[in-house]
Amino acid sequence: MSSKLTFVLDTSVFTNPQLYKKFSQDVIDAAEDLLYLMEHSGGEFYMPLSTYDELQKMLKLGPLTPKFELVVKLRNPKKFLLTVPAEFLYKFISDLRNRINKGLRVAEEHVRSAQGREKESVGEVIRSLREKYREALRQGILDSKEDVDVILLAYELDAVLVSADEGIRNWAKELGVKLINPEYFKELLEEMAARQSGRRPPL
Repeated sequence: MSSKLTFVLDTSVFTNPQLYKKFSQDVIDAAEDLLYLMEHSGGEFYMPLSTYDELQKMLKLGPLTPKFELVVKLRNPKKFLLTVPAEFLYKFISDLRNRINKGLRVAEEHVRSAQGREKESVGEVIRSLREKYREALRQGILDSKEDVDVILLAYELDAVLVSADEGIRNWAKELGVKLINPEYFKELLEEMAARQSGRRPPL
């Protein structure tokens, strides 16, 4: 087992404006600076292949791609070898059931609200329904295989998970996965790089 500090990254590390703007206003320049810090930090960085595919749809890395694949190790979790606590599954199912019930209540409320309204104002009800229904069912939940892959890889590697996604963070906590506040990822890397070389590399 490597003595290096190991991190698993999701797409938000590179695409969340609150995070990348600590480096640059330009998302590609920010990614380049972040990779530079990671490279000099002495840490190990992983990303599931599914998450990398998702990132490439959101961010055109272009000439930065070889550097990215050199610094960030791309691999999927060993899904057929991993075991997770049964309690985790029970909690997930319970949370999903509660969200479905909440979504139904939201729909019922908006149907009642739409009754007797003019046709023009029904559109406002529909927009409100979509927003509240999406919030009820999706906010804070694992809703993609990429989310699950990130958590399982961090769990498998006993790594620190870096994500600004509320759902990923909430369910990672349930599995006992180590987390850091992503807003301080830059400062953490700078400190690691300083300890690695005796000084901070200039940006």
